[in-house]
Amino acid sequence: MFKKILIANRGEIALRVISACHQLGIATVAVFSEADRLALHVRLADEAYCIGPPEAQASYLNLPAIMSAAEISGAEAIHPGYGFLAEDPHFVEVCEESGICFIGPPHEVMSRAGDKLAAKLALKAEGIPVVPGAQAISTEEQLGAAAKELGYPLIIKATAGGGGRGMRLINGADELLDNFHAARREAEVAFGTPAVYLEKYLDKAKHIEVQILADRFGHCVHWGERECSIQRRYQKLIEESPAPGLSGELRRALWEAARQAAQALGYQNAGTVEFLVSGEDFYLIEINARIQVEHPVSEMRVGKDLIVEQIRLASGERLGYAQSRLRLRGHALECRINAEDPTQGFLPSMGRVQLVSWPGGPGVRIDTALYQGAEITPYYDSLLAKLITWGGTRETTRQRMLDALARFELAGVQTTRELCREILEHPAFIKGEATTRFLSDQLRAVQEGK
Repeated sequence: MFKKILIANRGEIALRVISACHQLGIATVAVFSEADRLALHVRLADEAYCIGPPEAQASYLNLPAIMSAAEISGAEAIHPGYGFLAEDPHFVEVCEESGICFIGPPHEVMSRAGDKLAAKLALKAEGIPVVPGAQAISTEEQLGAAAKELGYPLIIKATAGGGGRGMRLINGADELLDNFHAARREAEVAFGTPAVYLEKYLDKAKHIEVQILADRFGHCVHWGERECSIQRRYQKLIEESPAPGLSGELRRALWEAARQAAQALGYQNAGTVEFLVSGEDFYLIEINARIQVEHPVSEMRVGKDLIVEQIRLASGERLGYAQSRLRLRGHALECRINAEDPTQGFLPSMGRVQLVSWPGGPGVRIDTALYQGAEITPYYDSLLAKLITWGGTRETTRQRMLDALARFELAGVQTTRELCREILEHPAFIKGEATTRFLSDQLRAVQEGK
């Protein structure tokens, strides 16, 4: 087992990694930008090093600074969290060449999974269904021909994409060229490559993902599926497990397809296999080679710590249990509380946070890096907190979440709290019928005065 781990991230995920390390008796090293000098992860880590100015490109994406901090501190491993460098194969390669363990998939696996298009084509050859039309597009001529063949609506995606960046929905030919060039520019900035591909857009499908965990000895398990259809700008807002409305046969098919995909790629450590589900049909979207923001809903049902499991597997330990030993208990729900104003197109909200009231009680969990007087800046992701509830049934969990949201009150910034409450009380959500178009349709109806 490692003696010291550097956390190449910030916010609530950095605190989660620190907590997991302390459970295992491992010393922690935090890195921080000048804007995060007072952040909780800096205060709670055993050591902390400033790696640059507030801008992410000059700090949390500053690979030389992060590796220097690892060398100075004597860290044996680096946990990337999510976002930033978490799915950068080059970062993994640099870690491996420096003799530092990257807590995640090896470089070769990360490269295979990280090229979304290549991974999907490889998995299609294994008999796993993928969204129709996956093909690379580099010229306007290729774009026009592919769009004509597939028909609208379409979606353009970055081959190295994640988090909704480099994605554009195309409803008609008049939107095609502008969105194609915009997606390529965004992909270049976000991932260092403008490569994009084109897919058929499945309207009003459900977004379902399966949590997988694999060791280096070929053993792989799943931790059940998560329903992630409530999204804005391709960013998830509410997640739950198990996914409502799935037949037992479809649920088992998704689990098996996820494990098959992981084994086909030689996957190691924690990852997520994402699918679109339409009726009883499903299509693989991508494999995210990292821990996900919404991983707590799986933890609540399994009763294990995914970050601890990541660290164990990265240190060379075996998984240690078969699929038959895992028990998925009850129902879990997560709401992301973002510093955004939903009434203004989810405009980011800045300011100094005042904690007014805080929820608690059985089955209630909060993952956050907030503290009294924390300043919300424009430099990073807008996530303030993840509110998670668990119960024996979906309705118990939903009611617990409504109560927790009512008691979760902040001042100083606008948040998505009220929007989450409205969604949880919507008939379509209560019935488990929400699709990926749910939030955009509801917001459009409000704007049109319906």
